[in-house]
Amino acid sequence: MAEADIQFVSNEAGEPTAVIVPIELWREIASERETAYLLSSETMRQRLLAAAQRREGVSLDAAI
Repeated sequence: MAEADIQFVSNEAGEPTAVIVPIELWREIASERETAYLLSSETMRQRLLAAAQRREGVSLDAAI
């Protein structure tokens, strides 16, 4: 993605106040923020690592 795809919004004084980014970039940023939030908790970090190492799933009936 080219930097030209990102647009800066400025106030009357010419100071940047906001950014307009393509939706795909925004989704990537949001996903990275969510991951960082989840990994900030040691308990959640352990749960995520355990889930990533699971080789078998749970049936829908068992989950219900």
